[in-house]
Amino acid sequence: MLKVSCNVLSDQSQAITQCGFMGRGPILTRGHRRNAVVLGSGSGSSYKGPIMAVVSDRVIGSGSGPGSGSVSGTLADRLRLGSLTEDGLSYKERFIVRCYEVGINKTATVETIANLLQEVGCNHAQSVGFSTDGFATTPTMRKLHLIWVTARMHIEIYKYPAWSDVIEIETWCQGEGRIGTRRDWILKDNATGQVIGRATSKWVMMNEDTRRLQKVSDDVRDEYLVYCPREPRLAIPEENSSSLRRIPKLEDPADHSKLGLVPRRADLDMNQHVNNVTYIGWVLESLPQEIIDSHELQTITLDYRRECQHDDIVDSLTSVEPVEDAEAVSKIQGTNGSIAATENNEDLRQFLHLLRVSGDGLEINRGRTEWRKKHAR
Repeated sequence: MLKVSCNVLSDQSQAITQCGFMGRGPILTRGHRRNAVVLGSGSGSSYKGPIMAVVSDRVIGSGSGPGSGSVSGTLADRLRLGSLTEDGLSYKERFIVRCYEVGINKTATVETIANLLQEVGCNHAQSVGFSTDGFATTPTMRKLHLIWVTARMHIEIYKYPAWSDVIEIETWCQGEGRIGTRRDWILKDNATGQVIGRATSKWVMMNEDTRRLQKVSDDVRDEYLVYCPREPRLAIPEENSSSLRRIPKLEDPADHSKLGLVPRRADLDMNQHVNNVTYIGWVLESLPQEIIDSHELQTITLDYRRECQHDDIVDSLTSVEPVEDAEAVSKIQGTNGSIAATENNEDLRQFLHLLRVSGDGLEINRGRTEWRKKHAR
């Protein structure tokens, strides 16, 4: 809290946004993994009622996999609806959408989705024995004062869950290149098993003292790859994927702007930096209201260029980006499991975004969003 070919690395010294998607703390050996509690009915049960958290000294429910039938380590483990998969190389967790996580569309907001991605990433890290220091560092990384920082985040949402819906999120990490790693997610409707979203993220390693990027050494790679899939596994197939598209810098004058945004104390994470999810809200602040009223966000891609401090003042800029091949974009989303792909190319709207430090104009974040027409509810 991972692809190196994205354009953000053209200025490596600026890609320094810290957060928790990679998880937290040092990696311990596989024998130190704590199994999380799994609550609910197994496949052979006739019970179809709501999922309930019951405090107990043992895991409740049937099924196989890590944690099944074993004594749980902590109260948090017993209440958490998540566990490692049977092979131990990914992690799944179920979440109930709360009323305060729902927005004007009566569905979960994109910020809610991003927060859940961060939460399941952190819980995955804890489940394999990471500590809670917020940096997801291995012993070698801590010795050398190295940390993970976000380079790119890409989220696709095919259907937004509503209040009280239960969603299941699976996540895993894997190495990529010599200076990067990645984390992927798949989101499903727990009731139907239907894929409702996917996400992928790119990370690079930085020296905490010099703020310069460094290559991932073999020692560090050996420490975390033991928890990664043996073969490449991508939540979003990269062939013709919009997750890899370069985001050009948005130049003045922008079509729309929101100036003078100030980080709140509540926006800071445990590392005293503005949390990644806050950037999403800032990007959307400069979007025209008529788009918010008539469309819903289906894809967001963010390149992190520079960390934002608590005393920075931020400008949010947005301009329309012509959709060069909307038909191809729609087909790509369909192959990724979309259940709400844009049926009419004219309904698709696309925007470029820029967050910059007010005054000196230093880039904080580049972004691209794609929006589909709202369906009648």
